[in-house]
Amino acid sequence: MEDKKGLIEFGLTTLSVKNKTTVFVITAIILIAGVIAYVSMPREAFPEVVTPEIYVGTPYPGNSPVDIEKLITRPIEKEIKTISGIDKLTSNSIQGYSSIRVVFDFSVSPEKALQKVKDAVDKAKSSTDFPTDLPMEPNVFEMNFSELTPIMNVNLSGDFSADMLEDYAEIIEDKIEALPQVTKVDIRGIQEKEVKIKVDVQKMESMNISFNDIENAVAYENMTISGGDLLVDDIKRSVRTVGDFNDWKDIENLIVKQEKQEIVYLRDIAEITFEGKDRDSYAREFGKPVVMCDVFKRSGENLLEVSDEINKIIAELKANEFPESLTVSITSDQSEQTRTQVDELENSIIFGMLLVVGVLLFFLGLRNALFVGIAIPLSMFMSFMILNAMGVSLNMMVLFSLVLALGMLVDNGIVIVENIYRFLSEGQSLAKASIYGAGEVAWPIIASTATTLAAFIPLALWPGLMGEFMKYLPITLIIVLGSSLFVALIINPVFTAVFMKLKEKPANKKKILITSITLILVGLAFSIFASMGFGNLIIAAGLTVLTSTYFFNPATKYFQENALPKLENFYKRFLTKALAGNKPRKYLLGTLGLLIFSFILMIVVPPKVDFFPANMPKYLNIFIEQPIGTDIESTNKVAIEVENKVMNYFNEEIEVKGEKMPRNFIVESIIGQVGQGTSDPAQGVSMGDTPEKARITISFVPFNERKGINTNEIMNELRDITNDIPGAQITVDKDPAGPPTGKPINIEISGEDYELLIDDAEKMKQFINQQNIPGIEELKLDIQTGKPELLINIDRQKAKRLNLSTAQIGSSIRTSLFGKEISKYKEGEDDYKIILRMNDESRYNVEKIMNQRITFRDPSNGRIVQVPISAVATAKKSATYSSINRKDQKRVVTLQSNVLENYNANEVVENIKKSLSGYKVNEKHNWKFTGQQEDQAKEMAFLSSALLIAVFLIFLIIVAQFNSVSAPIIIVTAVVFSLIGVLLGLVIFRMDFIIMMTMIGIISLAGIVVNNAIVLIDYTKLLLERRKEELGVGENQRLAIDEVRHALIEAGKTRLRPVLLTAITTVLGLVPLAVGMNINFFTLFTDLDPQIYFGGDNVVFWGPMSWTIIFGLTFATFLTLVIVPAMFLIVEKAKNKGRKLVKKA
Repeated sequence: MEDKKGLIEFGLTTLSVKNKTTVFVITAIILIAGVIAYVSMPREAFPEVVTPEIYVGTPYPGNSPVDIEKLITRPIEKEIKTISGIDKLTSNSIQGYSSIRVVFDFSVSPEKALQKVKDAVDKAKSSTDFPTDLPMEPNVFEMNFSELTPIMNVNLSGDFSADMLEDYAEIIEDKIEALPQVTKVDIRGIQEKEVKIKVDVQKMESMNISFNDIENAVAYENMTISGGDLLVDDIKRSVRTVGDFNDWKDIENLIVKQEKQEIVYLRDIAEITFEGKDRDSYAREFGKPVVMCDVFKRSGENLLEVSDEINKIIAELKANEFPESLTVSITSDQSEQTRTQVDELENSIIFGMLLVVGVLLFFLGLRNALFVGIAIPLSMFMSFMILNAMGVSLNMMVLFSLVLALGMLVDNGIVIVENIYRFLSEGQSLAKASIYGAGEVAWPIIASTATTLAAFIPLALWPGLMGEFMKYLPITLIIVLGSSLFVALIINPVFTAVFMKLKEKPANKKKILITSITLILVGLAFSIFASMGFGNLIIAAGLTVLTSTYFFNPATKYFQENALPKLENFYKRFLTKALAGNKPRKYLLGTLGLLIFSFILMIVVPPKVDFFPANMPKYLNIFIEQPIGTDIESTNKVAIEVENKVMNYFNEEIEVKGEKMPRNFIVESIIGQVGQGTSDPAQGVSMGDTPEKARITISFVPFNERKGINTNEIMNELRDITNDIPGAQITVDKDPAGPPTGKPINIEISGEDYELLIDDAEKMKQFINQQNIPGIEELKLDIQTGKPELLINIDRQKAKRLNLSTAQIGSSIRTSLFGKEISKYKEGEDDYKIILRMNDESRYNVEKIMNQRITFRDPSNGRIVQVPISAVATAKKSATYSSINRKDQKRVVTLQSNVLENYNANEVVENIKKSLSGYKVNEKHNWKFTGQQEDQAKEMAFLSSALLIAVFLIFLIIVAQFNSVSAPIIIVTAVVFSLIGVLLGLVIFRMDFIIMMTMIGIISLAGIVVNNAIVLIDYTKLLLERRKEELGVGENQRLAIDEVRHALIEAGKTRLRPVLLTAITTVLGLVPLAVGMNINFFTLFTDLDPQIYFGGDNVVFWGPMSWTIIFGLTFATFLTLVIVPAMFLIVEKAKNKGRKLVKKA
């Protein structure tokens, strides 16, 4: 809205200035609600990604991978494939277990995906070919990445029996599982008990008794049966026949057979024991046996909160219930790293905020700096309110978004407060200055904010898993920048209308000195006698008042009255020369030449290209895999050997900063696990037993306590010392930084003939190894061959003549060897399985298994018949695969490896591709690079298109604002030129080009760079319009070039301060994170210990993006102040020449 004098109002600003009390109340609500939201938001390192990913797990014990694939996997896959919206379908068939992974597009909700897969599985089960003797139904469930790995281990050890340690572990399990934030607690390193009925097969056969007879005898006795209700004397009583075993020894006295006064008790043909079942796990801490509780957190819950709750539970149990001699320790606590990363980012925000406010003080003075500075807390508190309402946690993505936005939050406020101050200095009242000052620049800052948001909108539409992970960055930025616009247009004008002054009254230094000393003394008293933190805060306030009065105020006054005018005059003289004659064209051509040179330099001296930043790991995992079929005891021996090597390595003395000490100061814990729960989570869910696998997890102390030791180098050294154990595949890997991705080297060979696939994969592996390509850790197949197998081949004709079926023979062998659960034994609140099988003497003897007699009653004559299995079947030794993997219903074998530290994954893969350029596999097979390479290509394609879409959206918004094409082209050209700063920065400082972070930085830069250019061009056009009115020039007529040049110089000088401020504040907001400087402001006040150090996970992860923006924006500031006016003048000259030519024509 424009008045008669050409002054512009903005409706919402005018309304807010006229309703000041309402705005003050809204401000108070934002502050209070924002603090509450901030405190209540869950904390975690990375956002929890809820993926429409469904798993189907089907146990079928005793069956080989080939049979599992044929009987279970293929039929279920066939039905699942008919479902629409599936992105990827993979499966893994191992001994006794089928695992199918169904990944849907993110357009399908997890609930719908789960129901669709359940329906498909039900349809597959209804088929006549589907097995009917499964021990349990296929388990269809949704899997969340955050629930794949435990958040901590609680370890118990001491001079106690295994049973007592297990009892203590179960107490911890019950207490922790009662927390609503916890899904489950798995106990490792114990032997669960079971009742074993160990049958002497010879005695059983001599009594003409079968396994079925024993099963029926136990099942029919061990039961409680409801008899209904009995009405007696008007009282209804329920009737129950109670027959549960009171003691496991009761089972010995069961009558199995009674014929002709001959009674056979179970004890006559079997030994009954109540003991630990076959061991399925071991657990150790620093090589000493422990009972370990793995704690798994529920998705979406506050990691720090649940960790604190668990620590409280452990402390209470140790104090009140557990004996003093019981050692309880917590290791691999993920909350520690999360707490550190969150604290570092929060402190980066505070540090950046101090730097930004410090710059504002020098440029604007204390009062105006406060007007602008309130945008930072208010915008952030508004964001916390909105994010908390959306259910978003306070994670690294959100916090970095706030760091990135830190400098931009004050941009709008700077422009508005500067303009209001100008109107006030021109004689307007406070209210009118606030209304007209904000109104004049309202639409330009709306447009500039819109262009910034336009850069991030494509990122918010990022598809796939990576998009779900990274989307919190653009979403948070959109929310916080939108909030800053609200603060600038609604709240800032109200505060300036009430509190702004043209000139400050001279400070009474005597009063200020007395006040400062009083505050310092009161603070000292609090620090000594009460709270040190609160006392130090009061002291800091006193020192701030003192330094502001005697240092900052004089320095600010000098800067504003001397240095800044000199800078403005220098810039005015420079710009006057730059816009004279043909110099604008020379500057433009020079900048274009510099852009071309920077691209050539990138080709000549190319930086290393990586997909994701390489972190210094907090955790290292050593995965041990023995040949499939290896007994857990054998695997345990290998694991102990590796653990000893690792502990010897860390016990070695090294020199650190001139001091000799054991390397183990860097280690928090070394946890060894064997058997269950030791598979690599990156390889997907593993539900079957894994006696051939082990895992050793090394947890390091926080980054600032490592004394400069690089944990990546430790990882390489551990690879060297653990690669000499024969027969074992050992992989040393670090915890991933960010969302899960595939292996750096991942080659998939697909086809149908598994033997040929494996042969092709082995040949390719040998071929690549022969090329001696540096950087490859160790190429491995994702399966193992040669799993020992005993095939029982049945002669169906003989079996039929003797009235035997395959089911009878198979069931008898299975019961003899694997065992069969025939009932449950209850003891207190615990249930224990009752397992029936052969005794150990016969169980592991192939001859005795084959010669056992199947006892049954002949249906033709009713007589009991006994037939040795060897009469109708033969046993043959063979070998099979550890597993059969399938992808999109095709069998697939994968060749994979990590890349050694200090080698670039892309360069290593490129060398492998060159070596395989003419390589051929079986004509029926296909091979391709997948894993990280596939992910990288997909994400790079999206980010490139996102950049183009962002620039196009920015262009459209600027066209709509200026109703012109020339101004948008100038501004978009400035965005392209800002790449010069990025490219030169990467080459000069020898930084890596991180595809994910650098590309996001470039896209972010596109939205940031346009702001100053828009404000500068908009003000230039405003001056030109006013000049036209003064000279009486018509709307369709053009001003002389000298008038345009003068307007550009005047606009440049007027906007120099906000342009520099917005650039400097944005850069300074990112500097703490870019250089990795960490200051703990909390401990600074509470303990006078700032804990200053450089580096950490945050700088590794976010540094590349921060430097990209810093390099680009620094150069773009020069563009805005010089090249944009030059391009504007060139365009105006061209328009004037064009108009003259049209007139002549």
